[in-house]
Amino acid sequence: MKLLVAYLATPGGEDAVAFGACLARTFGASLDIAVVIPPDPPETTTSAAGFAEALDEAARQWVAGAADLVPGDVVAETHVVVDEHVAHGLITEIERVGATMLVVGASGGGITGRHSLGSVVNDLLHSSPVPVALAPRGFSHTGAERIREITTAIGSRPGAEILLDTALALSARGDLPLRLLSLVSRDDITGRTTDDEAVARAVDLANTSLETAHKRLSDQTPIASTLAQGRNVEEAVSSVEWHDGDMIMVGSSRLAAPGRLFLGATAAKMMSVLAVPLLVVPGPDRE
Repeated sequence: MKLLVAYLATPGGEDAVAFGACLARTFGASLDIAVVIPPDPPETTTSAAGFAEALDEAARQWVAGAADLVPGDVVAETHVVVDEHVAHGLITEIERVGATMLVVGASGGGITGRHSLGSVVNDLLHSSPVPVALAPRGFSHTGAERIREITTAIGSRPGAEILLDTALALSARGDLPLRLLSLVSRDDITGRTTDDEAVARAVDLANTSLETAHKRLSDQTPIASTLAQGRNVEEAVSSVEWHDGDMIMVGSSRLAAPGRLFLGATAAKMMSVLAVPLLVVPGPDRE
């Protein structure tokens, strides 16, 4: 298993490397750490050449700094990727190295929440062909060394099966407990549905997912199911108990292109209040 870490010489970049190391330990994976820089300008003036040389030297220093952040028990390689667009360069690098997951630092300068997305991370959350793992702000200082438990926010929309399948595979690979989370937001209940009916549907879905998980995982793997309710998504997810080492997984919006990731409205609302790492899984391939 290979993880690609998107690095910048910023606190968010440090968070990404720390979370990548946490995931690598948990799942027995290696890291590829990439810094994306723009191509040399077409001009051949002395100033343009000087800028290109300075950028190349800075990139070498950045990847060296990233390598210094990697703990000794984690295998990692560093790369400088040349591309006009950072998100495109990272997606190309995913395919080149055969990465199965992209790790990014979610802090993008926002003033609320531990997950505040910059433009590049936002682009990746609407185009990546592999799951994107987001480290919350400050993970490099306060994050756990390993994942303790996987929480999966299950739903009934198309693509939910892929999310559950991915969660089951990661749970088995890391020998981790699995918690299935169903959210009921009263703001999202239509006039044709009552609170009781929405809760009943969520319970049925959770029970079905539990049965699937029990069939797929070892008898020794702890599996739990949690139903969280609130006036809105933020209140519902805030009512859930979270611990150091927890990670939550969510699926993509139904607007996602086949086999691509697209962060949905519900996941975005959850991110505004969550302080634990988040893993967003792409939608299904469609013919």
